[in-house]
Amino acid sequence: MRRLAAITLLAVCPLYRVAAQDQPSARAIMERVAPSYPDLARRLNMEGVVKLRVTVEPGGSVQSIDVVGGNPVLAKAAQDAVVHWKWVPGPKETKEIVEIRFHPK
Repeated sequence: MRRLAAITLLAVCPLYRVAAQDQPSARAIMERVAPSYPDLARRLNMEGVVKLRVTVEPGGSVQSIDVVGGNPVLAKAAQDAVVHWKWVPGPKETKEIVEIRFHPK
């Protein structure tokens, strides 16, 4: 019984570490660039939320952006803006979750 518990624990621990590394740190944003509302989205009166996972370098610059959810038309505009954002410098690379809301004007 103990052997089974130890094997189960060893199997679960690596999964927990991977999941914990992907948690956002809520690092402060120093500089934001507003996204441009895409023409197609404006014509279709489209609105929505785009969720991005942003990898931020220790110096505060964006290293990479992954789209987690949202309409692809809006996601491209969100990525184009967030790539120019700056975060407060930190001791290590972090993963930040960013949500951008698009509303027709």
